[in-house]
Amino acid sequence: MTADADQPPHQPPDRTGEPPDRTAEQQPTADPRLGLTVVHRCYVPYSHAHYAGNLVDGAYSLARFGDVATEVCIRTDGDEGLFAGYGEVRFLAPVRAGDVLEVRAEVIRVGRRSRELAFEARVVCRGREGGAASAAEVLDPPIIATTARGTVVIPLDT
Repeated sequence: MTADADQPPHQPPDRTGEPPDRTAEQQPTADPRLGLTVVHRCYVPYSHAHYAGNLVDGAYSLARFGDVATEVCIRTDGDEGLFAGYGEVRFLAPVRAGDVLEVRAEVIRVGRRSRELAFEARVVCRGREGGAASAAEVLDPPIIATTARGTVVIPLDT
């Protein structure tokens, strides 16, 4: 037998980069902030209609993303945080005055001072054509209107 035969066979690292033969005590613990999700729902007032057909501009969804990001920062770090920027913004469907939006933010990466968030805005209720002027319905399934990624930072203590 050669010296190599006495060694355990090489095992490729798993997706975390840790060898798969580590015990649970040896595994690094995942950051508890990862996966935290905050959800807000809001009614889109008619005063925000910006275009024909009561369409609302895309900035409305982005402002709601800022609202849920603030709550994420408060929950994860006890600070309102600062928005550093958006990436991968997609406007997939229209948002209209009279809609009810469900806006979600999920923590997908935690850095020393930064947090990357995945955002989604869904239309969960919408006015119904015909019938009474105030007719509306719950959408099942909801319409995914806007998605984005964003980075927030937590300021250093001064």
